[in-house]
Amino acid sequence: MTNRDWGMIFLLLTLALFIWIQDISWISDFADTLPIIASLPLFVWLGWPWRFIHGTWSLSYSGLLFSTIGFFLGSIFGSFFFFALGWSLLLWSWLSARVEPEKRQSVKQLMILPLLAFPWIMLEGEMIGWWFRLSGTWAASTLYSLLGYKVVQGGTSLLVQGLPIDVSAACAGLNTLQSMLIAGSCIAYTIIGNYPAYWLNLIFLVIFSWIANTLRIIAICWAAVAVSPEFAAGIFHKWGGWLVLFLMFTLCCLMFTLEKSLFQNSEKSVKEQ
Repeated sequence: MTNRDWGMIFLLLTLALFIWIQDISWISDFADTLPIIASLPLFVWLGWPWRFIHGTWSLSYSGLLFSTIGFFLGSIFGSFFFFALGWSLLLWSWLSARVEPEKRQSVKQLMILPLLAFPWIMLEGEMIGWWFRLSGTWAASTLYSLLGYKVVQGGTSLLVQGLPIDVSAACAGLNTLQSMLIAGSCIAYTIIGNYPAYWLNLIFLVIFSWIANTLRIIAICWAAVAVSPEFAAGIFHKWGGWLVLFLMFTLCCLMFTLEKSLFQNSEKSVKEQ
């Protein structure tokens, strides 16, 4: 690595710190903060070993332009998403000019991690959170109605057997979504990173995150009716959510492993022919 590379790393870290401190409200619950903090170290670890080409290098004009636009829009709108996009584009502009050609594809696959290293989903995903809550409430209402419970739904509120249950913003699943995308991307890259289906599975991670959050809402409703509202809003709300998330990660691993097995069998069949 050259002095210019170390200077670029210093610039990127300084800009990252500048973005993180724009709004520190995301630094609250350790379980929600840890995946974001770990995203960049995971990016470095999964991309190891980093092999840089020799000789002089320069950033592409297009990369610098789009990165600057991202930072400009982030400053104008106070948006973490645009800041994260501008920072990630600057990082890619540097890495694409420095890493060996055969390494660039794998680095490109990992670029989802730097983009998720900033809390834009947690802080700016209100609309996503609203649809997660509304659809999760509808799913819970439908299920308990089919099971014979008396259920009345009003937006993100439920009345189950006369017991009012409010699916509040805390149940929006945005923390779950960001954590699921970070951890799920690492798992997908490790298991099926060599296959084109890797990109499609990133979309499935969003679907799995929705399923996890919906199951959490259903479980909390059950706890409130079967035990007590205090139990549902207390220890069960936290640990029940983590249990559901763990189950969904397990399902993701099983799905990726099954896909890898199918791809390998398909490749084997083609070679035998």
